[in-house]
Amino acid sequence: MSKILSGMAISASGLSAERLRMEVVAGNIANAHSVGSRPGEAYRRQQVSFRSMLNATGEGPMFGGVEVTGVTQDESPLPMVFDPGHVAANDEGFIELPNVQIPMELVDLVTASRAYEANLKSLQIFRQMAEESLTLLRGLG
Repeated sequence: MSKILSGMAISASGLSAERLRMEVVAGNIANAHSVGSRPGEAYRRQQVSFRSMLNATGEGPMFGGVEVTGVTQDESPLPMVFDPGHVAANDEGFIELPNVQIPMELVDLVTASRAYEANLKSLQIFRQMAEESLTLLRGLG
C-alpha cells in the first residue's frame, strides 16, 4: 500500500516546499525597500534551500520527494546609495539598500507557482486514477 501512496506523498512534499518558497518570495518583495533605522539594518533577501529525499527499497533507492533544508539570508553585498540626510546613513553618508531585486523575485514567484500547480495536478490525477481503480474493483466483486 505504501508504494501506491508514495506518488501522493511526493506531490504533497512538493506542494509544501513550493508554498513556503512563495511565502518567502512574498516577504522579500514586501521588504524590498526596508533600509532600517540604523546602519547595518537593511533587509537581506531570504532564500529557501531544498534537497531531494531518497527512499531505500529492495529495488534500490527511489525518489521520495523534496525536503526544505532551511531558509537562509542571501549574503551578497548590499547596494549603497549616498543619502547623508537619511537616518540610517553611515559616517560617510551612505545607506545600505536591501539586496532584493524585484524582477528576480517575480521570476522566483512564477516558477514556484508553476511547480505548485504541477504538484497539485499530479495529486488530482492520482486521485482520479484511484477512484477509477476502485470503481473497476467494485465491478469485479
